[in-house]
Amino acid sequence: MTAFLTFPLTGNRLAMLFVCASLAGCASMASFTGDTFKPYVPEVVQGNFVSKEQRQALTPGMARAQVRDILGTPLVTSLFHADRWDYAFSIRRQGVPPQTFQLTVFFKGDVLQSIEGGDLPSEAEFVERLVIQRKATSAPNLQASEEDLKKFPVQKAQGGAERAAPLPASYPPLEPTPR
Repeated sequence: MTAFLTFPLTGNRLAMLFVCASLAGCASMASFTGDTFKPYVPEVVQGNFVSKEQRQALTPGMARAQVRDILGTPLVTSLFHADRWDYAFSIRRQGVPPQTFQLTVFFKGDVLQSIEGGDLPSEAEFVERLVIQRKATSAPNLQASEEDLKKFPVQKAQGGAERAAPLPASYPPLEPTPR
């Protein structure tokens, strides 16, 4: 009977200890920042990139085959809108804001009639947007001072000239020897 009475009391103590430990663990999480556990986000590229130079090469009156040669295969073609080709491009990359570009080409029969689309970057501007801007860090000083050099032992050569301590005659093997 005494064991039955002490068990709930011990269970209450264990529960209280568990609650206190959990709260103490939550308090220590304040030292972590949002960048501490940052998951890897894969790069997602979708569609056809159309540059400003490609857009400028298009002129009304061009044939469909010529437009396809310049821009490539359209991302979206519709059976219901056979005279419309849509070129869409999006890229999401970790550390760089997402980018989306759209261009729509309209035909009348087999001839290019008009072009609609947002502001397209040139190829050089697009490449610059993909580069992750990193903070510049200062390079360490690679020059040894006289005080630093005095820490190493120097031996006298036969002619009286000073030279550094000799290198070891042999080094341990890089790979284990086969048995």
